[in-house]
Amino acid sequence: MIDFKKLSDAPRLLLEARLTPAQGARFQPTGFPDLGAAQYDRPDGKGGVVPMLLVESAQSMANRLEAVCWDEAKNDLVPSLSGLPYIRVDAGDLGETTSMHEFHRLNSPYILGDGGFQAMFRKELKLPEKGDEEDVPGALDLRRLAQVVFKYDPGSVLHGVFLEKLAGRLRLQRLLSAFIEAEDVRTVESGGVKFDHLDPTGKVGGGPEKGFGHVPHHRVEYAAARITAFFNLDLASLRGYGLGVVPEKLLISLALWKVRHFLDTGLRLRTACDLQVQEDLVVTRPEGFVVPLVPELERELKTFLAECSLQFAKPPVTRVKFEAKKNSKKNK
Repeated sequence: MIDFKKLSDAPRLLLEARLTPAQGARFQPTGFPDLGAAQYDRPDGKGGVVPMLLVESAQSMANRLEAVCWDEAKNDLVPSLSGLPYIRVDAGDLGETTSMHEFHRLNSPYILGDGGFQAMFRKELKLPEKGDEEDVPGALDLRRLAQVVFKYDPGSVLHGVFLEKLAGRLRLQRLLSAFIEAEDVRTVESGGVKFDHLDPTGKVGGGPEKGFGHVPHHRVEYAAARITAFFNLDLASLRGYGLGVVPEKLLISLALWKVRHFLDTGLRLRTACDLQVQEDLVVTRPEGFVVPLVPELERELKTFLAECSLQFAKPPVTRVKFEAKKNSKKNK
């Protein structure tokens, strides 16, 4: 069982796990369009530096921790999370999406674009019926905001949400954050060629710009002395939301389940970045706390989900409909 007493006065729950490539020594980090791989130097405390690399960013990890909740084959929550509220969107010809898949979660235009749901959401938050993305006057009631968000999508309480489509100050910061970084890294440079077996010169089809001909390419991967996944659960902010003892226990259990499940099943980050746990999850703060394994966490979750059912939306899956605006052209 989770020893909640050890967490009762702790401001943070800090966890880390040592990782290693599942095969070989090379791995591919996250990249950014205008930056590439995020490399930096960490002072070693002795006048030198240690070359570092961001393997997975906080924003990407939030999405990955949401992804472990979803069964892609069944297009639904994994069975152990049955009863957990979320928003499901019917976008017509565009298909379906959910608050767990949307990068902005409840602030997704596909969710708040439903006039009926937005009106209901505004009413529960005590906001004006119509908004223009400007701030609303008066003190911000974070407790009410957390309660309403918890009702429809507890994941948005854990991972944070910025409801700027309703009002500029409606924001819940991330309670569960994570990132993966590597230290003492070295670049591994290699390359390859895209072969054109019909026309190596590419002259017949119009050249490499159109995909014809042999096209050599350069590739950079990395090797590292250590790769570590870090997880941070903000317990102080969670308590400040005033959700109550059982909802707090549910969110803590859900956060720990996400971390455990991600380390068990979610470490194939990219084609060339397949990691595995080398050393089990370590609690660095508070001292003496132990994270239970997945089966025990799932038993805890089942209990807390049942006890929180009165604070959830009825039914727990809120269905909204998004209708895309059709472009209209005036006849000339």
